[in-house]
Amino acid sequence: MKARYISFLLFLGISRIGLGQGIISGTVLDSDGLSVIGATVVIKGSNDFALTDENGNFRISTDIQPPFTLEFSFVGFESKSQRIDQLSAPPLMIVLEDENVLAEVVITARRRAEEIQKVPIPISVVSGALVEEAGAFNVNRLKELVPSVQLYSSNPRNTTLNIRGLGSTFGLTNDGIDPGVGFYVDGVYYARPAVTTLDFIDIEQIEVLRGPQGTLFGKNTTSGAFNITTRRPSFQPKVNFETSFGNLGFIQSKSSITGPLSEKIAGRLSFSGSHRDGTLYNVTTQKHVNTINNLGLRGQLLFLPNDNLEILVAADATRQRPDGFAQVVAGVVETRRQPFRQFNQIIADLNYSLPTQNPFDRIIDHDTPWRSGNDLGGVSANVDYKVGPGTLTATSAWRYWNWDPSNDRDFTGLQALSLSQAPSKHDQWSQEIRYAGDFSSKLSGVIGVYGLAQNLRSNDTHTEESGRDQWRFVQSSTSELWQTPGLLEGYGTKTRNSLVSFSGAVFGQLDWKVTDKFSVLPGIRFNYDEKKVEFDRQVYGGLQTDDPQLLALKNSVYNAQEFEAEVSESNFSGQLTLAYAANSWINTFTTYSKSFKPVGINLGGLPRENGVTILDLARIEPEDVSHYELGIKTNPTKRSTLNLIFHRSDIKNFQTLVQTPDLSVNRGYLANAELVRVAGAELDGSISVSRNFKLFGSVAYTDGKYVKFENAPVPLEEVGGESFKDISGGRLPGISKWAGSVGAELTKDSKFISKEGKSFIAFEGFFRSEFSSSPSPSQYLNVDGYELVNVRAGFRTAEGFSVFIWSRNIFDKNYFEQLLPGAGNIGHYAGVLGDPRTYGVTLKYSIQ
Repeated sequence: MKARYISFLLFLGISRIGLGQGIISGTVLDSDGLSVIGATVVIKGSNDFALTDENGNFRISTDIQPPFTLEFSFVGFESKSQRIDQLSAPPLMIVLEDENVLAEVVITARRRAEEIQKVPIPISVVSGALVEEAGAFNVNRLKELVPSVQLYSSNPRNTTLNIRGLGSTFGLTNDGIDPGVGFYVDGVYYARPAVTTLDFIDIEQIEVLRGPQGTLFGKNTTSGAFNITTRRPSFQPKVNFETSFGNLGFIQSKSSITGPLSEKIAGRLSFSGSHRDGTLYNVTTQKHVNTINNLGLRGQLLFLPNDNLEILVAADATRQRPDGFAQVVAGVVETRRQPFRQFNQIIADLNYSLPTQNPFDRIIDHDTPWRSGNDLGGVSANVDYKVGPGTLTATSAWRYWNWDPSNDRDFTGLQALSLSQAPSKHDQWSQEIRYAGDFSSKLSGVIGVYGLAQNLRSNDTHTEESGRDQWRFVQSSTSELWQTPGLLEGYGTKTRNSLVSFSGAVFGQLDWKVTDKFSVLPGIRFNYDEKKVEFDRQVYGGLQTDDPQLLALKNSVYNAQEFEAEVSESNFSGQLTLAYAANSWINTFTTYSKSFKPVGINLGGLPRENGVTILDLARIEPEDVSHYELGIKTNPTKRSTLNLIFHRSDIKNFQTLVQTPDLSVNRGYLANAELVRVAGAELDGSISVSRNFKLFGSVAYTDGKYVKFENAPVPLEEVGGESFKDISGGRLPGISKWAGSVGAELTKDSKFISKEGKSFIAFEGFFRSEFSSSPSPSQYLNVDGYELVNVRAGFRTAEGFSVFIWSRNIFDKNYFEQLLPGAGNIGHYAGVLGDPRTYGVTLKYSIQ
């Protein structure tokens, strides 16, 4: 019996071995007939599988008896199944179709993770990977990817960040007003515009929201918001390295390290450093200026005590020490002043000539050093606690800004303004508490409270000082007394000022899903703002004299001024959005919002009338914004998006800057225009043409004008005539009617030094039409339109290795970013030059 049992088992084994000799083979190709290398072929429900070789071939030996199903899959292709009825079938020929579906873009602007195409907000998203590869390491470069964004910077302090032409005053900065574009990093509001000139550090994603967002964010944002997310600590160890080398001595290094510190604590440390030689040559000092010299460090700790609680503590510090932000003399206009007060006559009388008449020679002869010491940093703590169906979030932060500048505000080698320095210190404290989540099956939203306290003061004094040639620049009559030796040399002002402000708000927005297709989204905000300024300016130096005529001349240039002012304002604002999803690929929405840009206060001195300071000009009324939006977001195919937005904003009491000829009013002063209107349309789209070719683009049409501004300052060419001008109907500064960007990337599976990955070539193009660079429309201060093209090509792997060469402004386009009049409005104006062609190589590597 035992022998028979053993014989039976042996027979079964032999039979099974015989059956197990079944072989399945074949080839996997793509739709173009090319081999798919590394595709997975598996017998469904088993562990029998194979990978295709370099020719796309596979072979599986199995003892599983038909019928069964083979499954074929590979990243970037749609999976495919094939029924097998017999093992002796001829080799299979399998064609995989490109999956080629656009990656889902998830945003957090509404305090919860949502797919961008389903959110009824005009929003643009730039991934951290694109930021890094495109070399868009600050906002000034990022604007080339988001054409509705405008940034103008003559130095970090004097930076204007606008969306659709609205947000901040155009030109020189006055700290007495708040920006209309919110700038948030990991939920923390950054109050100083200088942050936009610094390098991004370890960015995960940048969301640019267009239009008022005061019912979603703590700080009032009447024009839009940047919502920047950095990469978070991970419990999986990883190290990233990136180094770039380029012409003009460009070196940029970035690195980060993350991993667990304990079972419930993870950390991340990130570093960024950039250096580049100058793009202008100073023939006086015989060195290049406008260098880049930035260092940044960011550290984070993530604590997960339990499944419901998350605590993120972050600290950062950035140091900027460029020899730079110098401007070139871009041109000279004839004002309406008398002939002896024209710029060309002044420099002729002083036996001086400009080093070049062509600003794109990039040559200057400035005799006062340009210095832009810029330090920003802070500490924040973010606590997320799951409560019911939502999350309760508390964000606490302290931030600082230290500013140490030196400028040559006459833009020449003459000693007119020998010193122009406004060192400042700034501290801000902010607290936000909000709850976001689902309140019921049909109702979701966010509700929160916010407080922001700021203290800005001079450090120790702001200094303006005249040089030996100043008398000729400010000479207002033909009296020979102006030529009195030493009259104005060393004569100047020292100013101590401070601004203490507080902004508090309660805000909320709901999303009521009335039906599966129709939603109503109401939002409301109560805002309170107060500001207090102390201003004390004293004069010093110059010729010591008791002669009343000479004293009168000195006082006509600089005079002492002292005042205190306090303003406050509260208001309600809100919005209503109606959203309708016609089907799975069309979403439409319309929005009306009412918002207020906070009350302002002048903090650079006030103009005088008949020798008396006009204190009534200290208060700047809050902007009253009525905004309309109509949008449609579509997915014409699973491989594409196409969105169209129409918008209009009417702003009463528009806050604008007046550039005054009075040197005593440092950086001009603020005023209100009666009514301004901005309207336009925006079209953006993206398409994955194939697995290896992707394309995106956007175009914006924007029309901005002063509907009513009857008491505006005159443009540069009309200085010396009427003091004010009715510019109603004139265009707003800084707005190109047309702006657009386009980008594409072509990839191909390949090998590089035995590594498998993808070779790629990519480009981004940006264009904008001409725009006014003067708060009051001018015949001369207009910047010509320009186009920029950036390209890169290289190799990357999924494991984190990449190397590529790149060039920015590859056609070496000469262009101005901004034009601005010289101090005293005597006829010459300066230009901020765009960067020339740069090129280099970048290497990246990750260890995980």
